[in-house]
Amino acid sequence: MGRRLQLQALLESVLGSRNVYFQPPATIQMQYPCIVYQREPEDKIFAGNNAYRTVKQYQVTVIDRNPDSDIPDKVSALPQTSHSRSYPADNLNHDVYNLFF
Repeated sequence: MGRRLQLQALLESVLGSRNVYFQPPATIQMQYPCIVYQREPEDKIFAGNNAYRTVKQYQVTVIDRNPDSDIPDKVSALPQTSHSRSYPADNLNHDVYNLFF
Protein backbone atom coordinates (compact mmCIF):
# COMPACT_ATOMS: atom_id res chain seq x y z
CA MET A 1 0.00 0.00 0.00
CA GLY A 2 1.34 3.44 -0.93
CA ARG A 3 2.14 6.03 1.71
CA ARG A 4 -0.74 8.31 0.70
CA LEU A 5 -3.19 5.41 0.97
CA GLN A 6 -1.76 4.64 4.42
CA LEU A 7 -2.40 8.26 5.37
CA GLN A 8 -5.94 7.99 3.96
CA ALA A 9 -6.59 4.93 6.15
CA LEU A 10 -5.08 6.66 9.21
CA LEU A 11 -7.25 9.76 8.74
CA GLU A 12 -10.35 7.59 8.24
CA SER A 13 -9.61 5.81 11.53
CA VAL A 14 -9.13 9.15 13.33
CA LEU A 15 -12.39 10.49 11.91
CA GLY A 16 -14.30 7.25 12.42
CA SER A 17 -15.83 7.40 8.94
CA ARG A 18 -14.89 7.40 5.26
CA ASN A 19 -15.54 11.15 4.88
CA VAL A 20 -11.87 11.81 4.12
CA TYR A 21 -11.17 13.55 0.82
CA PHE A 22 -7.84 13.93 -1.00
CA GLN A 23 -7.72 17.08 -3.13
CA PRO A 24 -11.49 16.99 -3.79
CA PRO A 25 -12.81 18.71 -6.91
CA ALA A 26 -15.26 21.59 -6.41
CA THR A 27 -18.08 19.43 -7.79
CA ILE A 28 -17.96 16.85 -4.98
CA GLN A 29 -20.66 16.96 -2.29
CA MET A 30 -18.82 16.48 1.01
CA GLN A 31 -20.45 14.99 4.10
CA TYR A 32 -19.64 16.60 7.47
CA PRO A 33 -17.74 16.15 9.67
CA CYS A 34 -14.93 15.45 7.26
CA ILE A 35 -11.21 15.72 6.70
CA VAL A 36 -9.79 17.25 3.52
CA TYR A 37 -6.09 16.92 2.75
CA GLN A 38 -3.73 17.91 -0.02
CA ARG A 39 -0.04 17.76 -0.85
CA GLU A 40 2.26 20.58 0.18
CA PRO A 41 5.95 21.14 -0.67
CA GLU A 42 8.13 18.34 0.68
CA ASP A 43 10.67 18.84 3.42
CA LYS A 44 14.23 18.06 2.31
CA ILE A 45 17.31 17.78 4.45
CA PHE A 46 20.60 18.15 2.61
CA ALA A 47 24.02 16.73 3.43
CA GLY A 48 27.04 17.16 1.17
CA ASN A 49 24.89 19.01 -1.42
CA ASN A 50 22.66 15.94 -1.82
CA ALA A 51 19.16 15.31 -0.53
CA TYR A 52 19.73 13.21 2.58
CA ARG A 53 16.09 12.80 3.53
CA THR A 54 12.80 13.82 1.89
CA VAL A 55 9.48 13.78 3.74
CA LYS A 56 6.14 14.52 2.12
CA GLN A 57 4.04 17.22 3.75
CA TYR A 58 0.25 17.45 3.70
CA GLN A 59 -2.18 20.17 4.65
CA VAL A 60 -4.98 18.50 6.62
CA THR A 61 -8.22 20.38 7.29
CA VAL A 62 -10.88 19.17 9.72
CA ILE A 63 -14.30 20.57 8.80
CA ASP A 64 -17.15 20.20 11.28
CA ARG A 65 -20.38 21.94 12.21
CA ASN A 66 -19.62 21.36 15.92
CA PRO A 67 -17.21 24.02 17.26
CA ASP A 68 -16.40 21.73 20.24
CA SER A 69 -15.61 18.64 18.18
CA ASP A 70 -12.89 16.32 19.47
CA ILE A 71 -11.72 15.46 15.93
CA PRO A 72 -9.19 18.36 15.78
CA ASP A 73 -7.64 17.12 19.04
CA LYS A 74 -7.25 13.63 17.54
CA VAL A 75 -5.58 15.01 14.40
CA SER A 76 -3.35 17.27 16.49
CA ALA A 77 -2.16 14.22 18.44
CA LEU A 78 -0.78 12.54 15.28
CA PRO A 79 3.04 12.41 15.07
CA GLN A 80 4.76 15.25 13.19
CA THR A 81 1.59 17.36 13.10
CA SER A 82 1.29 21.04 13.94
CA HIS A 83 -1.77 23.30 14.05
CA SER A 84 -1.63 26.06 11.46
CA ARG A 85 -4.87 28.02 11.90
CA SER A 86 -8.60 27.88 12.61
CA TYR A 87 -11.39 29.78 10.91
CA PRO A 88 -15.17 29.68 10.42
CA ALA A 89 -16.67 29.66 6.91
CA ASP A 90 -20.19 28.87 5.68
CA ASN A 91 -21.33 27.97 9.22
CA LEU A 92 -18.58 25.32 9.38
CA ASN A 93 -15.51 25.25 11.61
CA HIS A 94 -12.17 24.63 9.92
CA ASP A 95 -8.98 23.54 11.71
CA VAL A 96 -5.90 23.38 9.49
CA TYR A 97 -2.82 21.29 10.28
CA ASN A 98 0.55 20.62 8.65
CA LEU A 99 1.41 16.93 8.74
CA PHE A 100 4.64 15.24 7.64
CA PHE A 101 4.06 11.64 6.59
